[in-house]
Parts: sequence; C-alpha cells; structure tokens
Amino acid sequence: MNLEKVVSKIEEELDEKDQIREVALKSSRAVVRLSGTILKCLHREDEFDEQLEDLKDEASRLSNLLADHPDLTYAGYVESAFQEYSEVGIVLSILEKDDVPSPDDLGVESVPYLLALGDTVGELRRFALDELKRSNVMRANYFLDRMEDLYTALMRFDYPDAIVAVRRKQDVARSLLEKTRGEVAVAASAMNLQGKIDELLKKM
Repeated sequence: MNLEKVVSKIEEELDEKDQIREVALKSSRAVVRLSGTILKCLHREDEFDEQLEDLKDEASRLSNLLADHPDLTYAGYVESAFQEYSEVGIVLSILEKDDVPSPDDLGVESVPYLLALGDTVGELRRFALDELKRSNVMRANYFLDRMEDLYTALMRFDYPDAIVAVRRKQDVARSLLEKTRGEVAVAASAMNLQGKIDELLKKM
C-alpha cells in the first residue's frame, strides 16, 4: 500500500510547519517587544536607532520565514506583530515627514496596516497630551489634525469583522478624538485668556 509513504510525507510537512510556527511565535514576540520599546523611547525622547534596526531586521526575518507558509501569515500572533511594526512605521513617518508610508513601503499586508492606523490615533493623542503639558497648544493641535485625518480614513471601511475587525478601532478612535479635541480646545481658550490678562496687566 501507498499509505505509509503518504502519511510519512504529511508528517514531515506538519513537523516542518510546527517548527516554523515556533520560530514565528518567538519572532513575533520580539517584534512586539521592540515596537513597544521604540514607542516609549519616542515619548521619552530617548535614542532608539539600535532598537529600530533590530526591529526592521526581525520583521524582515519574520516575513522571509513565512514566505513559504502563507497560512501562518494570517495567524493572530503574526498579524499582531506586523500591526505593532506598522504602527511604529506610521508614527515615525508622521513625525519625520508629516505623511504616512504605504503597506508596501513597510512590507506588510493591508489588514495589519489598517488596524495599525487605528492604534496610531491613540499614540498621536499621547503626543498631543505631552505638548499640552508643555503649554504648546499649536503643536498639540497639529497632532489633533493628524488624528482627524486617520479617523476620517478609518471610517471609509465598512466591512464585516470576518474580513477586517476595524469597527472597534473606529469606535476607540472616535472616542479618543473627541476627548483630545475637547482638551485642546480648553487649552487654547486658557492660553487666549492668559494672553488677554497679560495685555491688561501691561497697560496698568
């Protein structure tokens, strides 16, 4: 019977896939960890060049690892890793170029990229709040504008969760945008009031 050969071949294939899965899981965790570290460094204004190179190398390694196993590319832990990686790329591009990269620029699929756009709204809110603490309302308003841009882009997508689970990202982005808009407005009003008070004091 040919059964033994057939079963042995399937066993070899599954053993290989299992090994790839283990490596991919470890690599995905490294991508998530490095991404989180870089975002923290951005807010603290710390150096992160070394971590960024490590992140790019790890993301590239993960992509190459899965090239012959596309089914694993859609595993939850892999998509989460590329989502975190995309978020770093999007945030850096906004900060450095006032623009966003494409999924092709980052080497990621559309779904993790789209979900990363939603998460980026939260990161931009943190930058806006940092600027408000420094009384830099104009810069905070810049981040608010970028949040609105991303939110508007997100709202173009109306698909079932089976295709892309973007609805929760949209809801969270809307809530964060409304909060930030209110906080920036209050800070701007306070700054204007303080300016008028200062003018009156100079005239006295």
